[in-house]
Amino acid sequence: PENLSIVAFASVCVIQRSFDGVVNRPSTGSAEAGPRERVTGMTWEDELFDVLDDLEQQAEALYDAERSLELADRARAAYAEVSLASRLMAATGTPVRLDVRGVGSVAGDLERVGTGWVLLRGPAQDWVLRTAAVTAAHGLPERSVPEVAWPATARLAVGSALRRLADSGERCVLHLVDGSRHDGVLQRVGADFVEVVGAGRRVVLVATDGLAAVQSRDDG
Repeated sequence: PENLSIVAFASVCVIQRSFDGVVNRPSTGSAEAGPRERVTGMTWEDELFDVLDDLEQQAEALYDAERSLELADRARAAYAEVSLASRLMAATGTPVRLDVRGVGSVAGDLERVGTGWVLLRGPAQDWVLRTAAVTAAHGLPERSVPEVAWPATARLAVGSALRRLADSGERCVLHLVDGSRHDGVLQRVGADFVEVVGAGRRVVLVATDGLAAVQSRDDG
């Protein structure tokens, strides 16, 4: 606003100065007075239009700046809705490396993303990782896939993946977020826990919230 006021004041001064030049011109009565008046009038109009054009350009520049800020704010607000799971979904079928609490770094091909879990296939082990235990992800693409665009199978929770492991009867290693582990075969999966049958047929109940990863094969 201050800049516009200065420009407006300048335009008034230009107009006043040009107008004074026309009014205070000494009258000689010569034949050249008419053309000289017209030349002076054209100069005054040119200066006025230059001032108006400058004001218009300043207004356009101000609008563009405000528009750019508005678009940037919208982009930041939209990205605030992007979840880690949506970024992982966009990486399906590609090699990634995930840092998992209580486990460390796990690398492999990201085969599937579900609600609260991912399936990673490594060279010697398959991993079911809880998304809540993932602390960092490496090698993900820039894009994301919003959850509304996920297939119906991706809406299955981690319990579904654990039940498939239980049905297979395959030996697993359960890694907890505190760094401890339980070796055995998954037997039954409850609402918020899983039963693990270990050595000597000893049954251990592991809370799902404390689970970081399930390693479906152990290479020793």
